[in-house]
Amino acid sequence: MFRGRLGSRVGALEERAPVELPKAAAEPERVLLRGIFEIGRESCDVALGERALRWRSIQPELPAGGARCDLLDKEESLELEDIFSVKLKRRCSVKHPGSGTLLGITLFICLKEQQNKLKDSTLDLINFSEDHCDIWFRQFKKILEGFTSRPKALKILINPQSHRKESVQVYYEKVEPLLKLAGIKTDVTRSTNVLAYSLFGTPHVVTATMHIILGHIQSVDVCTFSSAGKLLRFGFSAMFGFGGRTLALAEKYRWMPPSQRRDFAVIKALAKLKPEDCKISFLLAGCSQNEQERKAQISSESDSGGHWQIIQGQFLNISIMAIPCLCSVAPRGFAPDTRLNNGSMALIVVRNTTRPEFVKHLKRYSSVKNQFNFPFVETYTIEEVKIHPMSNSNGISPQEEDGNHATVSENGFPWNVDGDLMEAASEVHIRLHPRLIKLYGGSLEEMNDSKVACNCI
Repeated sequence: MFRGRLGSRVGALEERAPVELPKAAAEPERVLLRGIFEIGRESCDVALGERALRWRSIQPELPAGGARCDLLDKEESLELEDIFSVKLKRRCSVKHPGSGTLLGITLFICLKEQQNKLKDSTLDLINFSEDHCDIWFRQFKKILEGFTSRPKALKILINPQSHRKESVQVYYEKVEPLLKLAGIKTDVTRSTNVLAYSLFGTPHVVTATMHIILGHIQSVDVCTFSSAGKLLRFGFSAMFGFGGRTLALAEKYRWMPPSQRRDFAVIKALAKLKPEDCKISFLLAGCSQNEQERKAQISSESDSGGHWQIIQGQFLNISIMAIPCLCSVAPRGFAPDTRLNNGSMALIVVRNTTRPEFVKHLKRYSSVKNQFNFPFVETYTIEEVKIHPMSNSNGISPQEEDGNHATVSENGFPWNVDGDLMEAASEVHIRLHPRLIKLYGGSLEEMNDSKVACNCI
């Protein structure tokens, strides 16, 4: 009985002239298709517009057989940009998969949840007419092909050591099925030495995958790290001093679980806390000459036509951040005022102080308080910086008490660059390259919750 009603209404509705349904905004939207589907066990008048799919429930026909169906006032909608795949829905058949009785169309959609999470879901449009569903199916496919920013093929790099060595399993169980559903071809390598960064606002693997499938692209600033005129690597963030020594110690205890290894390295580095004697030269970003002179701590020098500022002394830690670097231990970020593509870096220097005061500074990162509100912490917004260590000691003895040799050589200085250990024996020159690359991910400005984190695939 239900099938007959659908067949009789479909033809009549599709022969009408295009109807304009108002969106939330005042500008009308042209309707591409209109027809009857069952959605959530209710008959609905469905309109496919240029930007959204909209539907209203239909009241049952009166026993007297009135010719006109009354529509309920409540209208529901789905933005077309949230659809990432469409399939014809058929009754399951064990002997002949995919060839069962047609039930309608299934839309695979991306839903937004709290804490910046995304999840995949489905919306079924039930109608038994082959011709009717074919018209709608082809129109949905045409719409999806029009999203040109969405990837058609991806090179997937997986670090088998990450996520407690479960990253390969996580990929094949949670990521690959969504990519296949979206029709994206993949070539997978198991790689241990490549990081592809993307800011999602949450360490949720499905959210990361949905940003990729939907083609959410952000331009991102990138840094180059050079020493003695030689390019060492590209990166987004770096720490020298306490941050570098902590990572060097953690690399020696790879056999420990990640969280335990990190905590052990922090405690051990704090026990051996000592400052580095350094000279720091930098170019301030977007400042006039008077502002640069006012902000200079000691002196200035000319180099490459720019106006360089110099600070020198004993520093416990030096951080250079081109991105906010949000994570679980720093919900506001290591550089809260930095953005993905604002054309500047944050230089954060922690001068020599007592161990208890330094620990207070570190603890502030895990709270909502200002971690820079200490007399021994200075922050600058810069475009370029040179870190020149004045001593030969890296703060790690060549041989620890347990007999294991240190990861970093005796004459080298350990750097933490994007979580990877980098060794440099002399001055390191860091330059910013605005919007150099494009990554898949959401915009930080779109995220409402300040307690967010970043993750990468």
